[in-house]
This record gives sequence, C-alpha cells and structure tokens, in this order.
Amino acid sequence: MATARQPKEKRAKGESRPRRARDSLNRETILAAAEKIALRDGLDALTFQEIGDELQAHPTSIYRHFKDKDELLLELVDGLRARSYGGSVTPTDDWRADLRTISQRVREHYLRYAPFAQQMVMRTTRRPVEFSNVEFTLDAVRRAGVDDNEVAAVQRALGNFVRAVASLEAAFHTLDPDVRRRDELAWQVEYRQLDPEKYPTIAHFADHLPSLGDPIAFDLGMEMMLDAIEARAARSRARQGVDQTGDEPGPLGE
Repeated sequence: MATARQPKEKRAKGESRPRRARDSLNRETILAAAEKIALRDGLDALTFQEIGDELQAHPTSIYRHFKDKDELLLELVDGLRARSYGGSVTPTDDWRADLRTISQRVREHYLRYAPFAQQMVMRTTRRPVEFSNVEFTLDAVRRAGVDDNEVAAVQRALGNFVRAVASLEAAFHTLDPDVRRRDELAWQVEYRQLDPEKYPTIAHFADHLPSLGDPIAFDLGMEMMLDAIEARAARSRARQGVDQTGDEPGPLGE
C-alpha cells in the first residue's frame, strides 16, 4: 500500500551526491526504479526527479530513454500487465471459459497493484499486452455468436465491468485497516440490527449479505455478463434465421 511520504534528509552544505556512470542506465533499470517508487509512494510521486534520486542519476539522463513521464508511465503499466497475465491465456473451444479466465487475470492484476489501480485502470497503453488482450476478448465475444455489428461494443462493456469492479475491490484493500474493518463490521453487525419494521427487505436478507471483501460480487457479476452475452448471441442467431427464411417463427417455433 502506498504510504505517506517521508521528508527527505537534507544533505550537508557542500556534500556532493554520488552519481551513476553516464551510460549505466537503460529502460529496464529505469522501469524497475519507477515500479519501486509507485508501489511505495503511488503514481503521483512518479517523477523523473524521484527516479533520478532512486538511481543516483541526474533526472535529465532519463530523457535519453523516455521522452516524458507519460511514455514511461504507459510502458510501466503495460510491463506490469505482462507480468500479471501476458502470454498466459490461450484460446480454447469454450468462449465463456476464455472470457472468465482473462477477466480473473485482470482482476488479480489490479489487486496485485492495488495502491495505484485506480490511476491506471482507464489508461490506454497502445502496447503489446493491451493489443493481445483486446484481440483475445474480441475473438471470444465473436465466437459466442454475437452479431459482428455488436462485437466491439459488447467487448467494451465487458471490459469496463471487469476493470471497474476489480479496481473498486483494489481500492477497498488500500483503505486504512481500521477503516476497512469498520466497514466490514457494518455489513456483518449493523445491518443485522436494523429495525425490520423500517427496513423489512434488508432484515429478510440480512444473513445473506456478503462481506465487502467477498469475491462473489465479481464472480456473480461476471456470470451475469456471460449470460447476457449468450442471450444476445441467441437473439442474433434468431434474427439471422428470420432474415434467411423471410418468415416470422410461429408461437411454438414452427
């Protein structure tokens, strides 16, 4: 979890800072330092000055490898995605299983990098892992039987659901432990103590309310999305059948 940043120790007057050799930096070294800073202090602290301090290098030397902070940030995000799930998912003959698998990998990714999940969730990296992810999910949605005119929109809707819920779950894990504990207790204790006359529906379902950390919100939501895709594909096939025959089906499908 990102923690409050501590003030830097001031160097004694006239004390020189040790510097790296001029040609000892490369993109991998810089990205490793950037990841360390981001995990420790959050993405807002990720500046060329901070990276230079981390590497004992002059900040301007980083510009030889990245034109600006945003290029470095996108490279970092895509690299973290590659580490989480890049190349780990291959298509099968089951489109539902494929979408379920890649979605779980994405969820695990945001939980792994929870301190800055919210900041990277909507970035478009335009890099290999993102391209592979989009290719994989578009193909799975098409194999489900969704009409070609809707495949891209369905893929986007699914992706937005996965990233939104996963990053929300990640944000919960970054809360102060005491705050997180109080929020959990509210669902486990306070909701069960509500006046059933005033809140009869809550009282009816009080023993079934999942905890905030329960993965059922993601898992059940994912199954609902897959069911919706399957239903949409079925309607698409039905429309195609009508178009091919030119007749509306009878009440019993005759």
